[in-house]
Amino acid sequence: MKKFIYNSILIMGIFFSSYSLSAAQSTRNISPQQIEQFKKLSPAQQQSLAQSMGVDIRTIQQLISSSKSTISAKSEPENQQYFPRGTTFDEFGNPTFDVNSQSPLNSIENEIDDKNPKPFGYNVFANAPTTFAPNVDIAVPDDYIIGVGDTLKIQVYGKENLDYELAVSREGEIVIPQLGPFSVSGMTFTEMKEFLASDIKNKILGVEVIVTLAELRSLRVFVLGDAYKPGAYVLNSLSSITHALFAAGGINDIGSLRNIQLKRAGKLVTTLDLYDLLVYGDSSNDLLLQSGDVVFVAPLGQQVTVAGEVRRPAIYELKGSEKFKDAVNMAGGLLPSAFPSATVVERFNQSNLRSILNIDLTNETSLLSPVKAGDYIKVMKTTASFEKSIAIIGAVTRPGNYQWRAGQKITDLLPNIHSYILPDADLSYGLVIRERDNTRRIDVLQFSLFNIMGDIESSDNLALEPNDKILIFSNSETVKSSLSNLESLALTSAELLEQEKDYAVRVFEKNSFWQKYNMDGHTKEAEEEILYNQPLNESSNSESTELTYGDLSYFSRQRLLQPVIEQLKRQASYGEPVQLAEVVGEVKYPGVYPLGKSANIDELIEAAGGLLESAYLSNAELTRSEIVDGNAIKSPQRIDLNKSNNIALKSKDRLNVLKIPSWQNNNIIELRGEFKFPGKYTIRRGDKLSDIINRAGGYTAYAYKEASLFTRAKLKTIEQQNLWKVAENLRMEIASKSLAQQNGSQMVDYQQAKLLLSDLTKVKPVGRLVIDLNLIEDGQENDVLLENGDVLFVPTKQNSINVIGQVQVATAHVYKKGITVTDYINLSGGTKQQADDEKIYIIKANGAVEILKEDNWFAMGTSNRLSPGDTIVVPLDSDYMDNLTLWSTATQIVYQAAVALAAIAGL
Repeated sequence: MKKFIYNSILIMGIFFSSYSLSAAQSTRNISPQQIEQFKKLSPAQQQSLAQSMGVDIRTIQQLISSSKSTISAKSEPENQQYFPRGTTFDEFGNPTFDVNSQSPLNSIENEIDDKNPKPFGYNVFANAPTTFAPNVDIAVPDDYIIGVGDTLKIQVYGKENLDYELAVSREGEIVIPQLGPFSVSGMTFTEMKEFLASDIKNKILGVEVIVTLAELRSLRVFVLGDAYKPGAYVLNSLSSITHALFAAGGINDIGSLRNIQLKRAGKLVTTLDLYDLLVYGDSSNDLLLQSGDVVFVAPLGQQVTVAGEVRRPAIYELKGSEKFKDAVNMAGGLLPSAFPSATVVERFNQSNLRSILNIDLTNETSLLSPVKAGDYIKVMKTTASFEKSIAIIGAVTRPGNYQWRAGQKITDLLPNIHSYILPDADLSYGLVIRERDNTRRIDVLQFSLFNIMGDIESSDNLALEPNDKILIFSNSETVKSSLSNLESLALTSAELLEQEKDYAVRVFEKNSFWQKYNMDGHTKEAEEEILYNQPLNESSNSESTELTYGDLSYFSRQRLLQPVIEQLKRQASYGEPVQLAEVVGEVKYPGVYPLGKSANIDELIEAAGGLLESAYLSNAELTRSEIVDGNAIKSPQRIDLNKSNNIALKSKDRLNVLKIPSWQNNNIIELRGEFKFPGKYTIRRGDKLSDIINRAGGYTAYAYKEASLFTRAKLKTIEQQNLWKVAENLRMEIASKSLAQQNGSQMVDYQQAKLLLSDLTKVKPVGRLVIDLNLIEDGQENDVLLENGDVLFVPTKQNSINVIGQVQVATAHVYKKGITVTDYINLSGGTKQQADDEKIYIIKANGAVEILKEDNWFAMGTSNRLSPGDTIVVPLDSDYMDNLTLWSTATQIVYQAAVALAAIAGL
């Protein structure tokens, strides 16, 4: 494509200077170099460019043709262009294409894309050359027969210098001036040279003679039968059978490639099998033609299809005596991935019904069996499984399949952790998955790389067996992940290994860069940002998080154990309970884990990543399922984890590691604003807000407690969910209103609705909890129990009233006693036409919402008394939104969130 653009720009530049001239004048000014550039374009590109430049394409093509005829015979031949069979040519010999027809390139691409086997050999004629005559510059063979029409070049030098070009006359003679006639017809090229040189030397003493063939004679042959374009063709005398076939456009779809007959004077001279030429490169039967010869293409014979794992799947023509060995050889032989012993042959039986025949192509007797017409030979593909190999999957630098050797152990494949193990690998837990028998039932063996690296003679350094799979896990886990794509994941999956190879290389390169970055003196936080800052893909409107290929949990227990657990569940049966156990509670990675042979409680805890700091070791609970008197019961027992626990685990055991009573992590609350000692404070269970305020020394003299803002992380999540719900409901309500509207009714203001929906999606949840600090100080019944992540903002004293919503100018005003809501609205220019005067409300400084009462709208009633920091909101009249019920709710959320964020920003 780039080459086409470059050539197009070049040609356009060449023609642009002469664009204003007439077509005839522009073509006269075209240089040979410009013609050469133009010839590099395809015919369709030439046509398009000529039309855009106002140049007659036929005139340019004539110039191209004339430039070709002036090329010297001694110059290097041009790169020959090829066109699909059936291409038509104009009077200048240039190919023409129907604009509406499919382009040749597309035809070839479609043929390649079609995976069904095609008849073999016919595509050799698909790109027939523009000229079918052999190059006249090639050497003339010694056995070439001189005939009428050939032109000889005779050069005499020495005592006399003579130079003649003489044509062989119809009498088979050439006439040399002063020497007379010489009969040369019927001689070979070698005999003719020796004869003329000898006679001329005898007649002219003291000279040397050079005789060459200047021009070849033309001969007329017939191509008949199932040729693509049968008829009479004029070729030169060096043309062979294949040249005649090319001249006729090749062989049609029902013509034979194996039975092409050359007939001369009514007698069969030879039969050409194009398979000898195409498959074996044997052209011994491709004889030179003589004038009057007939090339006859016989009808297509019987065929056989060879498909599957062969080098050249195609439909091949039979001569009648081929064996399966011949069919495979015609198809180029078997691929390395072939499974020849299970070759399937579909064959028509005597009832003309298809039957199945299994052939072992590794057996000599089967190879020598004859193939029959209509056979469909399918060479099957071998399995993707490896014989006597070891697969390493997980957090290693080079996962994949490795050769198995007798006596091989884990350390033979993973000799050290620095260059073989990824930095986030879990060294305390690894698994060997071993196929038990031909039923592909598996056993699970657990080991610890930490123990192996400490002592190579450790029992954890397991001896490996053929087809074992080693799983190495990472220390990263996903909290929420989608395992839908993992349910069908097979442990032998080649795709999994390839993905892990690529991923392991990228992680290892990152680790190397991380080490280099550390040497440059950067902080630990910067290093972790480089290596680990790969967030999960999160949906904008959903809490679900999908497992991605880029995060470090790609080799997590949750992911790699999934197919193992599924296999253990499938192979469980009566008398062989499922080999799974569960661990919950104060461990790093709670969940269900495979039971290895002789598994105990300590190994189960290692599988779960070990105990957390909060684990209560003296009193864990092991629950076991047992059958007593034909009934299944659950029997719990107490376990002391301070002791070494080699208690053997059984199927479906459940270990619950309890938490230390009253254990809690450091919970933090932050005080901001007008406190004597603002900052972050650690809280205990049961601490109240008043306790932390006292620990902070109380308020400053400038604190405005009435405008305090208390936020909680848990409430942020709830607010976000409510925002999504309101936005979705409002969107559905707008859609239903628009569908229910009748002709002539008031239309929904989509611009306003669009703005509101946009505002809703942009609102950041604050998680505000409305509190009254004055009431908290008065009594304990209004106090707030604190949680981790709580934040209390106490702003500086304010002296303003804000007016927002459907007013002329939304702004803030200085607070004055005695000024009513109406007065502040009037100071903002009054309400707009679409304002809802009956639903004006006040957002108090502490976040509470107060609705104005109708009976004191024009008075300053006690329930509507304004205070500094309050915000007056004038909403949009719902009539302008076709009585949308969620409109007021949505606007109130937007305004209230804006007021809260403004309060935070003001601190």
